[in-house]
Amino acid sequence: MLASALSASIVGVDGVPVRVEVDVAFGLPGMTIVGLAGSAVLEARERVRAALRNSGFEVPARRITINLAPADLPKEGTGHDLAMATAILVASDQLDPVGETGISGTALIGELALDGSLRAVPGVMALVSAARACGASAAIVPAEAAAEAAAVGGIRVHGAHRLGEVIRHLAGLEPLDPLEPPRRTDEPIPDDVVDIGSVVGHLVGRRTLEIAVAGRHNLAFSGPPGVGKTLLARAAAGLLPPLDEDEAAEVSRIRSVAGTADRGPLLPRRRPFRAPHHTISLQALVGGGPRVRPGEVSLAHRGALFLDETLQFRADALDALRGPLDSGSVTIARVERVLSLPARFMLLAAFNPCPCGWFGTRGRTCTCEDGARRRYHARLSGPIRDRLDLVVPLLPVASIGNGSVIEGSRAVAGRIAVAATRQRVRQGTANAELPPDRLDDRTGFDRRIRIGLDARARALGLSMRRVHRAARVARTIADLAGCDAVREEHLDEALAHRPQDGRE
Repeated sequence: MLASALSASIVGVDGVPVRVEVDVAFGLPGMTIVGLAGSAVLEARERVRAALRNSGFEVPARRITINLAPADLPKEGTGHDLAMATAILVASDQLDPVGETGISGTALIGELALDGSLRAVPGVMALVSAARACGASAAIVPAEAAAEAAAVGGIRVHGAHRLGEVIRHLAGLEPLDPLEPPRRTDEPIPDDVVDIGSVVGHLVGRRTLEIAVAGRHNLAFSGPPGVGKTLLARAAAGLLPPLDEDEAAEVSRIRSVAGTADRGPLLPRRRPFRAPHHTISLQALVGGGPRVRPGEVSLAHRGALFLDETLQFRADALDALRGPLDSGSVTIARVERVLSLPARFMLLAAFNPCPCGWFGTRGRTCTCEDGARRRYHARLSGPIRDRLDLVVPLLPVASIGNGSVIEGSRAVAGRIAVAATRQRVRQGTANAELPPDRLDDRTGFDRRIRIGLDARARALGLSMRRVHRAARVARTIADLAGCDAVREEHLDEALAHRPQDGRE
């Protein structure tokens, strides 16, 4: 007899529906899985056999053929176990699904333990989203991942602990209660988030950080060791404006696929802030690998990526950021397919002026040779520098403060949230994502300002990319000032912090 069940597989950060077809026929007993199944999928034969037997069901002593369609899509992971076991029971007449709780419109996702219990699999949100997109009205997932799956919305989600519970539900004997979609809740600020009020001095650095976060512009701090580059950059985590509902769903889906969903709330309000170590590999930074999983740039999607000691990172890893910084995505090509991973983030960089760190610092002597300094800065290639919006050199602070009250993150984040709202209402996106053809009267650039910007670009010898990036920064400065139109002083401030050729 023939039976089929609906499951799903992960491709990049998206789910793809998979139809699990099972044929139980006369012949030598055995179980064969076809359809470009990976090693973990092929091992399901033993897991399914043991789970069926230990759950009180019979494993048919016949020839069992399992096809995973579409057959030309590579399948990885253990999420098809539940669908395989259920379809075998239907095909062998041990299960007769009934009514609305039947098998035809229900996605079955989960790994089976040998005793018949269900275990969660990565990417449940993406898998349930794929099932909903192909017409499924319900999904059954392991209980520990049910809340995550329910966040998808638009589909009934049931959580189960064991295979027997799933079978009784499908048979209409003991229906499982559907879960309500989780609600977004306020998140406490993590203890390790730096308050910008703890940064003494560096008024220019504080101001440029506020501009960068408000418009999601790329920012770099340069200066000697201990000057406060890292402390100032990490303060951005407490300044980022909250995610809207669509952005929160994107961030949650990426976390789910990467297997980090349990480290943060579902549908978060806080934007991600990622700070990988400089020893990170190229694939871990931008994504990839045999199964193509998201890297740090995708985990920072809609948030910030902080590269401390930027010039200690591998040069090829830094150059791999060119595409994501422009397009907001990572394209990974394989022989059988091309995948696109989301990676729309703001870049925060911090580096020393030379290998010893003291070049150009008053009262300290640099011990580096000219060639060593040139090679050090060559790690940050010209194209990457061109994609920075703001570069700020930080100098040592003369004292630890004069006792005056310093504005904290709460006040600065309030101004940033107002500016972010202005951008969303005006153009539906952050200023850093404005396309060049929108830098016109619609976004506050009148003809006089555009002519002035062109004249300055010619005088300074700026590339078109830098001109457009400077214009976007000026638009953010105007938003922070509450101005509908960009003015000359906004352009002046934006161009004052533009990236320089050579040493910053």
